Amino acid sequence: MKIGNVALENPWILAPMAGVSDLAFRLLCREMGAGMVCTEMVSAKALSFHSEKTKELLETDQREAPASLQIFGSDPKIMGAMAKQLNASPFDVLDINMGCPVPKIVNNHEGSALMLDLKTAAEVIGAVVKESEKPVTVKMRLGFDAGRINVCELAHIAQEQGAAAVAVHARTREQYYSGKADYTWIAKVKQTVRIPVIGNGDVFTAEDALRMQAETGCDAVMVARGARGNPWIFRELCAAYEGRPAPAKPSAEEKKAMMLRHAQMQVAYNGEYTGIRRMRKHIGWYSAGMKNAAALRSRACQVETLRELETLLAAF
Repeated sequence: MKIGNVALENPWILAPMAGVSDLAFRLLCREMGAGMVCTEMVSAKALSFHSEKTKELLETDQREAPASLQIFGSDPKIMGAMAKQLNASPFDVLDINMGCPVPKIVNNHEGSALMLDLKTAAEVIGAVVKESEKPVTVKMRLGFDAGRINVCELAHIAQEQGAAAVAVHARTREQYYSGKADYTWIAKVKQTVRIPVIGNGDVFTAEDALRMQAETGCDAVMVARGARGNPWIFRELCAAYEGRPAPAKPSAEEKKAMMLRHAQMQVAYNGEYTGIRRMRKHIGWYSAGMKNAAALRSRACQVETLRELETLLAAF
């Protein structure tokens, strides 16, 4: 599969997730076989103000390529200017967030709020495409709510404005992450546009991804919550894609080793204080289903250093 001039080894993509898809986790998912990884969303406005915290989100590593950088905003001029600035970044694809459902984003007329204002959405996409030297993609939902589903219209607008692909989370903004993703709309978008369509929503196993492709004809599948605490899902997806037997599920020891490596990477990239605190939620996800997981999660929330975490995992 190709997004513009960027070739992917396979159609399995790590979704952009705030507080999750940082550099350490992207590298782990890429090692497990993800065809492309995406950053946490970056505010174009904050980037224009030279925010140090925002700059941290731009940290990358050549080993994660191909990687997509996601930006959000509703001012076409700022979005275009930041797209031009990001031409110097090593990311391969530039993604526009038009699907975030979080109130503080929506109330600022950004994220999924742009699905209520297709004129501005078109201007934003056009401005970014005009200034970007990288392929531009647009991530969207089905619409703002069940009474205002306009994903096909926005996908067509994205195509006409020069986007190289669209990603569709098959829920409305109103749903957040509740209920079931409605794959029929991904199929309708695929029938509407000529550019690649990336499906997203309720992919927790290789079987889920294959079912989405079979039911919708989508060109690629984006994995979000299904990857939290489970970078191995990309190993399973690659095996299914290549027609190989499904690999064994990770053992408790393999999970512990991954937790430790992930923590070491977090500390290396973010320092011990921040890195260990970021790992706490990941340990909760990694340990789901493990014996004595509740006790591990409780104790992990109290560790302050990498050495303490190493000791905890060794004793678990």
